[in-house]
Amino acid sequence: MTTETKLPFDKGFVSSFSKEMNEPAWFEEFRLKALESFEQLPMPRPDKTKIDKWNFTQFNQHTVKSAAYSSLDELPEEVKALVDLEAADKNLYIQRNQTPAFLSLSEDLKSKGVIFTDIFTAAREHGELLKKYYMTQAINADEHRLTALHTALVNGGVFLYVPKNVVISQPIQAVYVHDHAEANLFNHVIVVAEDNSSVTYVENYISTIDASNSVVNILSEVIANNNAKVVYGAVDYLAKGTTTYVNRRGVAGRDARIEWALGLMNEGNTISENTTNLIGDGSYGDTKTVVVGRGEQTQNFTTKVVHFGKNSEGYILKHGVMKDSATSIFNGIGKIEHGASKSNAEQESRVLMLSEKARGDANPILLIDEDDVTAGHAASVGRVDKVQLYYLMSRGIQKQEAERLIIHGFLAPVVNQLPIEGVKKQLTEVIERKVR
Repeated sequence: MTTETKLPFDKGFVSSFSKEMNEPAWFEEFRLKALESFEQLPMPRPDKTKIDKWNFTQFNQHTVKSAAYSSLDELPEEVKALVDLEAADKNLYIQRNQTPAFLSLSEDLKSKGVIFTDIFTAAREHGELLKKYYMTQAINADEHRLTALHTALVNGGVFLYVPKNVVISQPIQAVYVHDHAEANLFNHVIVVAEDNSSVTYVENYISTIDASNSVVNILSEVIANNNAKVVYGAVDYLAKGTTTYVNRRGVAGRDARIEWALGLMNEGNTISENTTNLIGDGSYGDTKTVVVGRGEQTQNFTTKVVHFGKNSEGYILKHGVMKDSATSIFNGIGKIEHGASKSNAEQESRVLMLSEKARGDANPILLIDEDDVTAGHAASVGRVDKVQLYYLMSRGIQKQEAERLIIHGFLAPVVNQLPIEGVKKQLTEVIERKVR
């Protein structure tokens, strides 16, 4: 059963926008097909979270024209703090609302065939390559209503392609600046690492203004082919009033590795899905997530690792802090399919609650369809450890400072995994601001 939802944009608008962006015919057709299927598809049903009254579809502006940055000196100070301004070779993309505002890729990486550009340039200049990976392996457009809506209204994002045998030692970074109250983000990110290649991609979502009723719908697809490695770091910090749906999904081939380090710090209501499909034998997936909720926001976080290949390894580590009246659901799912023998699925979820009205639920789930495997889970929900607090206070540290130190130590396993110092510093500062 579906509920009728009247969209603010019709087929004519979608087609007109596609032509304005000079997209290839297949991309426009992809949009229109998704728009047609939107009404017939159900909404996603996150466990224990009612989203029927959340606003995912009603907004006035699809795109906001913003000025590009002629140099990094024009960046807002909070954005400058994320970027290594002194680096000689910057592999950096900055999107301002929906506008590609800055792009830099080193000549060395260009000469090796690395592609790093906005999604629309990729569609125009690398159409056949993009078509090979765009919603064909990781995420399907018709999974539910929000994936179809995203496909119809994509208005930003990047394409990062690393050819065979190319190992990139320095992180590649994308920063998505949200500085217009009516800007709605439908970003699509694709990271492809061909056989024997390696790359670290880090993205930041940052709001520099308050957003009263913005909609954000993000899909990320990570393809790590045989013996490739992708490290994907992200810090999401979107303003209160922003309703966010984000789905980050990876597919790992034989002996491939996908490692996620995610700081999910949005101030508004959020649904977050993160799935790693371990397709190849010997593949490896590791997801580390840190969350801080405050105010009256409601959030739902589902992390899933599915084992298809033999000898595959999947790890989930989630640490969350809830304060005020915030509510969060933490679902961890480890699934071992029949035939994925000698695989290992491990997960741990820890939730720390700082106030009486805060609520955090940790739900570890193991789904095992194979005998010769190893699997385990751990989960805890509680308050600040009184023994730790007493130990610190006995050494002259005030209670408030002692609690702060315990919280930072509790979240450190994820924070320390972020590969760019500026980003790690930003996440630490956001955590400090939210738990203060």
